[in-house]
Amino acid sequence: MDSLKELKIEMQNLADPKKAEILQGFFKTGKGQYGEGDVFLGIKVPVQRKIAMKYKHLNFEDIQELLESKIHEYRLVALLILIVKYNCGDDDHKTKIFDFCMTNSKNINNWDLVDVTAPQIVGKYLLNRDRSILYDLAKSENVWEKRIAISFNRQ
Repeated sequence: MDSLKELKIEMQNLADPKKAEILQGFFKTGKGQYGEGDVFLGIKVPVQRKIAMKYKHLNFEDIQELLESKIHEYRLVALLILIVKYNCGDDDHKTKIFDFCMTNSKNINNWDLVDVTAPQIVGKYLLNRDRSILYDLAKSENVWEKRIAISFNRQ
């Protein structure tokens, strides 16, 4: 089975500094901007989706490490892995993934991360369940939690 270390090496080898520079500006990573502190490798999303499929067997500890990274693509790949796991899981596993995402909402902190995750995990999970958590998210001071609340149903 492929490891977290191998995933990071593979992604570093795919890095494109010119694309990364463009993405740093596009995602507003400067001081005081909404994406402040994010670092980009410059890897296109379709490539990241392939990486997520390849490393879909990573455990939650490894996914947690990716989600806590300043590297934006690590966080996106972590979320893409969670979506794969969610779609293949039973109800208990889906609950675990939903709870994991809610616990890590502070790391789902850019519009693309929210827009990928909210419909595919939050939306699917809450489709036939109590949605009161969405009201709490909508009242949050955190702009990304608010976005989760309004993006959950874009399937």
